[in-house]
Parts: sequence; C-alpha cells; structure tokens
Amino acid sequence: MLTPVLGNMSAASRGKRLGSLLSLSRSLAHNQRGSPDPPPETSAPLPDREPERSWKRRKDPSSRSVFLFPGQGSQFVGMARGLLKYPNVKEMFDAAQKILGYDLLSLCLQGPEEELMKTVHCQPAVFVTSLAAVERLNRENPMAVETCVAAAGFSVGEFAALVFSGAINFTEALYAVKVRAEAMQKASELTPSGMLSVIGRRQAQYKYACLQAKEHCKSLGVEEPVCSVANYLFPDGRVIAGHQQALDFLQQNSRRLDFMRTTPLPVSGAFHTELMASAAEPLREVLRQVEVRRPEISVYSNVDGKRYMNESHVRRQLVKQLVSPVKWEQTLHEIYERTQGERFPQTYEVGPGKQLGATLQKCNMKAFKTYTNVQVTTYED
Repeated sequence: MLTPVLGNMSAASRGKRLGSLLSLSRSLAHNQRGSPDPPPETSAPLPDREPERSWKRRKDPSSRSVFLFPGQGSQFVGMARGLLKYPNVKEMFDAAQKILGYDLLSLCLQGPEEELMKTVHCQPAVFVTSLAAVERLNRENPMAVETCVAAAGFSVGEFAALVFSGAINFTEALYAVKVRAEAMQKASELTPSGMLSVIGRRQAQYKYACLQAKEHCKSLGVEEPVCSVANYLFPDGRVIAGHQQALDFLQQNSRRLDFMRTTPLPVSGAFHTELMASAAEPLREVLRQVEVRRPEISVYSNVDGKRYMNESHVRRQLVKQLVSPVKWEQTLHEIYERTQGERFPQTYEVGPGKQLGATLQKCNMKAFKTYTNVQVTTYED
C-alpha cells in the first residue's frame, strides 16, 4: 500500500549525484566516499541521470492522502500496459533495463508468466510498476500526490514507499531491490520451504500450531525446523512460512487446528522467517553504500508498524524485515487510528493488484470507504 516515484530531491541534484556513480556493481557509494570496488564485467553503467519526477508535494496539506504499495504476489503479465503514456514512465523502465541487465518492461507486458513469477524478476517488476503508477495518479489527480502525508509498503513495496518519501532515490533503491531479490532467491534454494495462507477461526492459536508443526518436523529428522507467522494480514488472516514438512503438517491437520482455509502461495521460499538469514548480509552491505535520508512524510515499517525515524533506522529495519514477520494489520491500525468523528484520509493503492485494499477492508471498513486502486493496465481492462 504505498507512494510516489522518485523521491523529493530536485531533478538537478539527483542527476549530479547519479553522475558520480560509476557502475551497477556493489559500489553504489559516491566517489567522495572512497574508491569503489572494481565492477564485474557484467556491470552496466547507471543511467546518466535519474528519470524526472513530474510532481511536487506540499508541506502542509489541508486535505490528506495515504499511499499503499503492494509486494511480491501482486504481479501479473500485462501490468504497466496502461502507464507508458504518462510522463517519465518509459524513462524509468529504460533505467531499470540498464540496472537489471534485462528488459523489465517486456517481461511485465508480455511475460512469460513463469519468468515474471520468479523472485528475482517480480520484486523489481512490482517496484518499478508501482512507482510508475504514481505518475498516472499525478497526471489524473495531482492533488492526491501533493497532499500525501503517509505511506506504507508490503515487503518489497516498502522500498517504493521510501523512494516516494524522498528517503532513497529510484536508481539506488532499484539496485538494492535487485540485490535483495537475488539473495532471497538464493536463500530459498538452500532448503525446501514455502508459505501458506491461513484463514482461521477466532479460537485458532497460530503460534501453538507452528510449535506443533516444528515438533512434527523434528520427528522426521529435520534439524532446527522453522515454522512461524510471516505475515499478519487482518483479523484471523495470516501467512505462515517455514520448512515444507511443517506446512504439509498444517494443511493435513487444518481442521483440528481451527483453520478454515489453507492455501499454498506461489513463492519460492519461506520469506520473512529465519530461513532468509543468509540474505541479510548482502542487503545490509548494499544499504551501507546507498544514500539514505530521513523520509519527508511518514513511512511505516513492516517490522513493527511504526514510523521510520532517521536514516540508520531505515537501514536497520529493511534488513531486519527479511527475517521478521510483516505486521501489516498492525501497520494499518497505526495509520488509520482516529478519534471518533475524525475523517479518514483518501487511500490509494499504487501498483498492481488490489490485495492491499482487500486487507484494509477487513481491518477498517470506514477507512476502506475512501480507498481507490490506481490501475496499471487500462481502466477498460
């Protein structure tokens, strides 16, 4: 659920700063920070300048909006088709091709679906498409962008929220997303694992169910089994992740555990659990080299549902997020808590899909009444 596209720096200052970046290798630091490591032969030069942003944000809006940016799982073939006519969008995808080393726009528009679904591809695809959707919203409803005072993103969507807030620029954030996605894919390949969407009855005890599943894994000879809540979506809606044997146990015993519905998710691993520990260091390293600023609007962390306070807080929480549950339900409560009679802000889901709107509806029906989805195809589709 999320935010606008290229941060709050002026286009000129972004262009100058990006001009000092030598490659897409792990050296994202500025020249004045020291000599970067030599780039690998496969590195491509960063674009000479960041794509322009066509919007400006007012400091003290009289009316308010909230942006929500989606995460992995919202992608679909054809997304971004309705965005290419808007300012800066083509430039964003051109920049992405140089950073990623492949044609992201073609993958979004034409697939193949099995390639788009891969973690290494879908995370950058959702990130860029979400920020491109902000350009559409800015053209069609600029006041929504100008009056945005808060943003949140689901998992990888948090990077888009931070770009919109001015905390990280587009190009460096996309490179960090690339490193993150590759590290998560590699971690997923270390052990058979996955994620399971669960709708439970009120009396369901998710932590106890996970404990039983881990005990089952131990009986099968699995050492140090992992099974834990990875996403808090809405009341009685969770995603549980861990070793595949643990998830199989939960499905097989769903009735006894008071689970009304269990659905395996089409992802490659147990994201937001201890099984992602090996992905933390690559992300931590790249974030050390990326310039991070304090967000200019409120951006809420998945780790605890609280606002980011400063630059070091952003770096710490983005790494911690990999191995911590996404507390989305808690984040929504934090954003939309109101005294009785106080009006709710306009909410825009900026990016592919409508999943975040569905969770908002289940968490806060009053807030959902002012929700809008920004289409990433065409309104006729």
